Amino acid sequence: MKQTEKNDSPKDRILNEAEILFAEKGFHAVTVREITRSAKCNLAAVNYHFGNKENLYLEVFKQRWIPRAKRVRAAFQKTVSAGNGQEIAEIVHALAHAFLKGPLTDDERLRHAQLMIREMAMPTLALDLLIEEVIQPFFREVAGRLRPLMEEAFEKERLMLNIISVFSMVIYFNFARVPVRRVTGEEYDENFKEKLVDHIVKFSVAGFGMNGEEKV
Repeated sequence: MKQTEKNDSPKDRILNEAEILFAEKGFHAVTVREITRSAKCNLAAVNYHFGNKENLYLEVFKQRWIPRAKRVRAAFQKTVSAGNGQEIAEIVHALAHAFLKGPLTDDERLRHAQLMIREMAMPTLALDLLIEEVIQPFFREVAGRLRPLMEEAFEKERLMLNIISVFSMVIYFNFARVPVRRVTGEEYDENFKEKLVDHIVKFSVAGFGMNGEEKV
């Protein structure tokens, strides 16, 4: 789906079309000529605005991927703040809700997932950027919210592995909608999303060893 609009600046058009092409084909399979042709710009525009293809690729993450990820995190924070934040289930629910029912459109979600999947398969400098600016801070925030709710003997490593497991479930159910839909026979409507959020919460609470019981 094309993002280019007549009123976009050449720089924005390049970023928009580069994101689509990088998401669909990966960094190495996309040429600068292909990007500029799709963005209706000349080749010199990439050098003028970004310097080279590598810098353009990083800018796609800085100006497109990271802001979207921060919107998801903000949605999580807003939901937690609306409650008391004193239960594991409440925190996990806010996380699952932010990803599955949060601020991203379907097009944004798809591009977001495709870019990340390609980065995990063939890492570039972009992955280091995402870990430093998005992934680690989000993980640390969730850990900071959950740590006070754990028993004192709950090991730090176990906590982090459990948090990774929660994120893994949330991300999979959010981004692997086609296989999940085909296996379950369910459409990703609001009712099914709510069922998935509830499932993730129950599964996660059990995984934390609480067996449905929150720390008092």
